[in-house]
Amino acid sequence: MNSSLGTQTVAAPNRAHPSWEDTVVVVRVYNEAPVVGGVIAELVGAGLSVIAVDDASTDASAAEIDKAGAFRVSHPINLGAGGALQTGFEAALMLTDARYIACFDADGQHQLADLLSMIEKIREGYDVVMGSRFLEGNGPTQMSPLRRVILRTAAKLLNRGGGTRLTDAHNGLRIVARHVAADIRLSYAGMAYASELERYLTRPEYRIVEHPVHILYTDYSRSKGQPLLNSVNILAEVAAHRVTNWGRK
Repeated sequence: MNSSLGTQTVAAPNRAHPSWEDTVVVVRVYNEAPVVGGVIAELVGAGLSVIAVDDASTDASAAEIDKAGAFRVSHPINLGAGGALQTGFEAALMLTDARYIACFDADGQHQLADLLSMIEKIREGYDVVMGSRFLEGNGPTQMSPLRRVILRTAAKLLNRGGGTRLTDAHNGLRIVARHVAADIRLSYAGMAYASELERYLTRPEYRIVEHPVHILYTDYSRSKGQPLLNSVNILAEVAAHRVTNWGRK
C-alpha cells in the first residue's frame, strides 16, 4: 500500500531488528535495477530499516526496491545525488525517530559489515562517523594509483578550509547523529555535492571520527560510475569551491 509524502510516493517501511532499531539507512537510487534489490535485501535481512530514494529512475528500480522491503520515496523528476540525499535525510527525520542516519550506496560497492561496525562506533558518543578507503593500508579496496592520487588531492584541498582533517572526503558510506542530519541543507547536485556535505559534517562542535571501510569496485559499478572520470570531476569541482571561498575572504 502506497501513501504520499509531498510530491513523492512511498511504499510501506520494514521493521528494524531490535539490535539496530536506533538507525535508519538512506539509499540513493537512480537506474540501479540489476543490483539494488540485492543491496537492500541484505540490509533488511540484517534487521536494518531502509529508506530508498528513487531519483526518477526510468528502469525497474522502484519495483526492485519494493520487493526488497525498503521504504521508498520517489522523485517525479531527477534531482541528482545531492537532491536525493537531502530527500533521504528529510524523510528519515520526518518518518522515523532513529537516533542515527546512515548513507549507503545502491550499486553494491559498500559492505554491510563496515556499516554495522560504524553503527557500533557512533554509539560511543560520536556525532559523525565517516568511511575511509585510506585507513586500511594495503587492504582489500582496489583502485588505480591515479584515482588514489586524485581522491587524496581532493581531500587535501577540502581540508584547507580548516576543521577536521579527512583522509577520504568523498566516500559515500557515512553515519550521522539525528541532530546533525537536521541541520543539513544540500543545494549542490553535481559530482562534488559531497564537498558541500562535508562542510556540514565537519563543524568544530561535532565529535567526528573516520572508520576504515572496504569499497568493492565491481564491473557493474565501474561501468555505471566511470570512476576515474568522476574522480577528475570531483577534483575539479572541489578546486572550484576552494577558489570561490578564497575569493570571498
